[in-house]
Amino acid sequence: MRKRPASRIKTLGDALDELVETLGIKKKLQEQNVFVLWDKAVGERIAGVAKPTRILKGTLFVSVKTGAWRNELSMRKQEIVGRLNEILADEIVKDIKFQ
Repeated sequence: MRKRPASRIKTLGDALDELVETLGIKKKLQEQNVFVLWDKAVGERIAGVAKPTRILKGTLFVSVKTGAWRNELSMRKQEIVGRLNEILADEIVKDIKFQ
């Protein structure tokens, strides 16, 4: 049995990264990570009253339980955007609309 040259062997992670690039879905996958990492980015207390519902062209839409919380989160919007993008290691979220 013939062995392949070592230069052609890829790790599974590298192969998946290449596939994602080839399919052109890297940005969409990064956007979906916002939903997975929301609780980590905002903490348990905020995650209990606010949930991301969709992301469209860099704008994250978040459903908030009360008007008081909506006002509080609106004042902390830049902080939350910064935390999300820091965790994502990319500028995925440009704005947040609290609803």
